[in-house]
Amino acid sequence: MVLIIKQKFLVRIIFFVIFPLIFSCNSKSSKQNITQDTTKTENLTNILSEGKFVAVTDYNSTNYFVYKGEPMGYHYELLKIFAEYIGVKLEVVVSNDLEETFNCLQNGECDIIAMNLTVTKDRAKRFAFTEPHNQTRQVLVQRKPEGWEKLKKHSLENHLIRNQLDIGGKTVFVQKKSIFYDRLITLSDEIGKNINVVELSNYETEQLISLVASGEIDYTVCDEIVGLVNQTYYPNIDVGTTISFPQNLAWAVKKDANDLRTEIDKWLIEFKKTVRFRNIYNKYFRNSRSANIAKSEYNSISGGRISEYDELIKKFSENLNWDWRLLASLIYQESKFKPNVRSWAGAYGLMQLMPSTAERYGVDSLANPEENIEAGVKFLIWLDQVLSEKIDDEKEKIKFILGSYNVGLGHVIDARALAKKNGKDPDVWNESVDYYLIKKSQPKYYHDPVVQHGYCRGIETYNYVTEILERYEHYKNVIVLQKF
Repeated sequence: MVLIIKQKFLVRIIFFVIFPLIFSCNSKSSKQNITQDTTKTENLTNILSEGKFVAVTDYNSTNYFVYKGEPMGYHYELLKIFAEYIGVKLEVVVSNDLEETFNCLQNGECDIIAMNLTVTKDRAKRFAFTEPHNQTRQVLVQRKPEGWEKLKKHSLENHLIRNQLDIGGKTVFVQKKSIFYDRLITLSDEIGKNINVVELSNYETEQLISLVASGEIDYTVCDEIVGLVNQTYYPNIDVGTTISFPQNLAWAVKKDANDLRTEIDKWLIEFKKTVRFRNIYNKYFRNSRSANIAKSEYNSISGGRISEYDELIKKFSENLNWDWRLLASLIYQESKFKPNVRSWAGAYGLMQLMPSTAERYGVDSLANPEENIEAGVKFLIWLDQVLSEKIDDEKEKIKFILGSYNVGLGHVIDARALAKKNGKDPDVWNESVDYYLIKKSQPKYYHDPVVQHGYCRGIETYNYVTEILERYEHYKNVIVLQKF
């Protein structure tokens, strides 16, 4: 996905349009086995066959973001659970431009729009809506007067718009193609007064709320559940004036994706009854810690940092010639950026170096974070040099490096030998070498004559590589690629 930084006064909020996905839609050979129309990527049969579910969501403090290295968000968590429910991999596409989002679904570039979409008749003509995941009302976002903290309640109310008639003559900024525009135009007719509604394509709703809080604009409109959360970030805004009746919020799929919509509805109706769903909802919409999380420098929205070690990671990733966000994902996998953590096997530090490996590069358990990262990167460079003699494709080689860092180069070489012996490509990780690495936990395979390093729990390494690369995709979604 291509990542774009928007207006200068929103440096703290990263904006984006859609990146090209590393795992492109034409990369799966399973497409050749589908007899039906393969252009209908929204079809559940195709999703199950391809093994991936492509969802578009928007990037904000509740729906999707990264905090302390971990991808989070209300819609992200629901999507992840649904993808697990149907047994496929989730791929997240981020877009804060509604027009582009709608086109993405219409053109079959994604399977679902997963955000707070208000269900309307006009939208229902273009798309099929799922079971509502929530209900809300539209509210006016306005700024409290200077010194509002010292005002009594009735005095404060006198400074705020409470009667919808008083919105007449005001200028209200809204996200382009949002339902808020339609509601304000209708309201303008209802009250018999003109409301100057300005649509902006470069701003997502939460960004407009931040502009109200900073005094750059006076009014915007949002869903009440979003407004209440943002009120904890910006105590000087008011979201107490409703401008609509309760409305359903739902996800959208293509009009003819009946099987997908039915499957989502079946899952969502039952899932909404669970404690797990209530916990997820409360986590993002009723969490007293939301303000602290949103304002943290390690929140991708406000701070744009993954960890306190970003500068060191950027520095040493250049020696490795890696995107620093990939190295950051590896370190999160190893230690979650906790420099003093020690594993049951004796590995220590941010990069969880085993004592023998650490000694090889001149460090020990007393090494500081910089020394630990430097030693770990030297080990990665060595793995790169060895594997470069065997594997030409750079993207494939990274998977082999990650796998070797986790389980040891010898076990990966064994898995390559097993793959070659069984007619698979030893230079391809997915569904080839990773398959035989998993099989190395079985006597039939670890006693094979081509195996030199015996038994290993390959499933752990399979998950290790998969999780690092998936997290890396999330980092690319929301963290700007820049050097220190």
